Amino acid sequence: MAKKTVASLQKGEGRTYSKVIKMVKSPKTGAYIFQEEMVPNDKVSEVLAK
Repeated sequence: MAKKTVASLQKGEGRTYSKVIKMVKSPKTGAYIFQEEMVPNDKVSEVLAK
């Protein structure tokens, strides 16, 4: 199943997106969590600046 996902992202319009992984500190526990999201390549710097 994972192969289909990867293959579909490499064809056509999937190449215009990047997976952004941010490390964010939780306000409740103080532990770090990772937030993942798919964003268009031209919006990556905006997402990381937040």
